[in-house]
Amino acid sequence: MKKLHQETLTFMEGVTHYLAKQVQPPVKVPFDDGFVFRYKEKTIFQAIVQKLARMVTCLRSAKILMECGLFQDQAALQRMLDEFQEDILFLSYGLINGALPLHDEYLIEFYKEEFDDQESAMKSKQKRGMVSRRKIRAYISKIEENKLDPSTGVELSRTISKTYSGFIHAASPQIMDMFGGMTPHFHVSGMRGTPREQEYQHDILNYFYRGIMSFGFSAKAFGNQQLFDDVIKFRTHFEKQSGMSYQET
Repeated sequence: MKKLHQETLTFMEGVTHYLAKQVQPPVKVPFDDGFVFRYKEKTIFQAIVQKLARMVTCLRSAKILMECGLFQDQAALQRMLDEFQEDILFLSYGLINGALPLHDEYLIEFYKEEFDDQESAMKSKQKRGMVSRRKIRAYISKIEENKLDPSTGVELSRTISKTYSGFIHAASPQIMDMFGGMTPHFHVSGMRGTPREQEYQHDILNYFYRGIMSFGFSAKAFGNQQLFDDVIKFRTHFEKQSGMSYQET
């Protein structure tokens, strides 16, 4: 699967760079003794591009961790990928179906700086809020056409998120997944060769697939039918090469 992983990352990277050229580029903003890059317009399109870029780097990192057998850390990144995908769907649906005040609130907080005092972070009075994950999931569930009713869809997302959150916060049940062996011990150097390896190799394929679909929704949000068709074509290729069909999920 290494070749397919890399091929997918290369495809995603190319689409990210392409969409980045479809929006107003970042500008230099004075910061401390130098400058930082920021999007001046702070649009929903620019937000999608940023989320896509972050998805690519996170998938690449999860792949490296998986190959090293560091499955606890892979799972923690997959929890981040869950939120990236939700955010991309939330923003894309906002463009496809019409943005709501909830999208405006999200963008205000998304673009807000971490600190409002460049000289001292301790003196900063900045407080960045967040649109609740439940509201984002509820919005997505109401729009998506699937066999789940909205409340079930929200609960499913919450359950998956809660499971992977245990890897981020190092809850005991998740930590104990790395304990075992003929002479039971903590596998702190990785878990390659253990029963967990195949599980996590399969798991990351799901995240690569969901990542591809996030790019498809983004193409739709940008109103680019040709790009959307290209993404769907690549999805078909991914399914064929992975030997798995996701059409029912």
